[in-house]
Amino acid sequence: MKNYLSLLMALVCNTGVIQALAAEPPNVILIMTDDQGYGDVACHGNPVIKTPCIDQLHAESLRLTNFHVSPYCTPTRAALMTGRYPARTGAYRTSSGRTMLHRDEQTIANIFSDAGYATGMIGKWHLGDNAPHRPQDRGFQEVLWHRCGGVGQASDYYGNDYFDDTYERNGVFEKFTGYCTDIWFNEAKKFVERHQKEPFFLYLATNAPHGPYRVDPEWSEPYRDSVLWGNGANFYGMITNIDHNLGLLREHLEDLGLAENTILIFMTDNGTSNGIPKGELPAGSFHGFNANMRGKKSTVYEGGHRVPCFLHWPVGGLKEGKDFDELTAHLDLLPTLLDLCEIQLPQDHDPDGFSFAANIRDEKLPAHRHHYIAQLHGGAGFHHPEEPWDTSCVCKGPWRLINGTELYDLRTDHSQQNNIAEDHPDVITELRKLYEAFWKSVSPRMEPVAIDVGNPLENPTTLCSQDWYLPFGNPPWNFNSINRRTPMTGPWHVMVQQDGTYRITLRQLPKEANKPLVAERASLTVAGETHEVNVRDGSSHVHFTVNLPAGKTEIITQFWNSNEPDGGAYFTDVEFLEAKHAP
Repeated sequence: MKNYLSLLMALVCNTGVIQALAAEPPNVILIMTDDQGYGDVACHGNPVIKTPCIDQLHAESLRLTNFHVSPYCTPTRAALMTGRYPARTGAYRTSSGRTMLHRDEQTIANIFSDAGYATGMIGKWHLGDNAPHRPQDRGFQEVLWHRCGGVGQASDYYGNDYFDDTYERNGVFEKFTGYCTDIWFNEAKKFVERHQKEPFFLYLATNAPHGPYRVDPEWSEPYRDSVLWGNGANFYGMITNIDHNLGLLREHLEDLGLAENTILIFMTDNGTSNGIPKGELPAGSFHGFNANMRGKKSTVYEGGHRVPCFLHWPVGGLKEGKDFDELTAHLDLLPTLLDLCEIQLPQDHDPDGFSFAANIRDEKLPAHRHHYIAQLHGGAGFHHPEEPWDTSCVCKGPWRLINGTELYDLRTDHSQQNNIAEDHPDVITELRKLYEAFWKSVSPRMEPVAIDVGNPLENPTTLCSQDWYLPFGNPPWNFNSINRRTPMTGPWHVMVQQDGTYRITLRQLPKEANKPLVAERASLTVAGETHEVNVRDGSSHVHFTVNLPAGKTEIITQFWNSNEPDGGAYFTDVEFLEAKHAP
């Protein structure tokens, strides 16, 4: 590995931060939970939820109190992995073929791996299910993950429901016993134990507390009488289970002698999904907690993208509770971690993030981040293509510009209730210019990212309807829409890696379901040609054997009943059979 300076950092600053010297490169464990908001921890003032282990970490960490992510899921993961705005990376939505990173994007795992670190990814990826977009294709040497955006969603292993599931380890599906979060953390403990003699980078991304809200009653029952809105008790129980597992992981690090020189980060991917009730509740009952912020997941008000972020590193001096109030974002973690680990940023990697390592050492230094822009870029419920300004927020100092028209001053209006745009036209003009420069910069990269077929890394390739590239709205991404055979189809953008013969298999349900097709006829359009075949009674699939030239193309499928289109093949296998023979 690259030589690591034995004197990691000079003794600096009056702040007392980063006061120690490290003889060895630090380990890094980055924990990110799914759909847990800023107010869904006790240490931020929630009077009901029990999170003693997260609270302890909060008390022993640098707390980024003005830390922002994307309003939902995949975009946050893209920014975290690359240090670049999601729209720039190609992964800026949660489905519809926009969840994958452009091939030229480097990830934090690529960089740590090149620096000699053991790299591992456990849990939720949601940046592509197929080569070359899987975590093992993106710099992670060891992976254990579920597909799609949640356990039990369309491309995940059929039948997964959070308990006793089948997950993918290094390209092979493996059956597990137990609850998903327990499995992720148990595997994390095994990873750090395997690599305790070398520096490691572990990305542990739980699918909890994302819905469906399933957890053992042991964790949800304590909230049954106080958290009265739909699935609220289960949501809180899932978080308390995460908290318990965090405590066990920290104990394991202590037992292995790794706790002192491990940078441990806890954060979440967006605002709360279920920490605020919908509808009326009995008078006097608990109405959730959102730290007096407006908005939640998938909104661009503060509650949609301001989240917890705690950094703990005893050897580096980050072991006592201290607030860091400057504006920071998920974009900043990659360059900051590289600085803290003294890993050189590759010359060809141009992050949108800024390292705040120097600010940790000396809080008198000016902050690097001038502003931050959050945008939803379409998603569930959107019925138009991505557009500038739509569901956007420009953050600069105390100002928040929403959708280019609403203006809020958090100094006097923390809950964003009073739109003061008319009173501050100069501020509006300044913030709009920042957004316009952002959009001009990222929008050329908002183009389709292709999935490989005929790639030796994955053959056959199973395509799922969640990756149909639609101009707006969502394709079928869960089994609610698939089981009712939503009558729609769309194109998969694919990159054919080899000239040759391919077998393309169309299904309405995954192969492991082994259910018969509900269709009379099927068609396949690929490489500009359409092929049709009748469906045999009781068959679970239909096959097409076609010759494909190397290069980009689209695959479109369609089932037919009574000569009417009746939805595409939600699951399609593309298998390379043999190369094209020279004449």
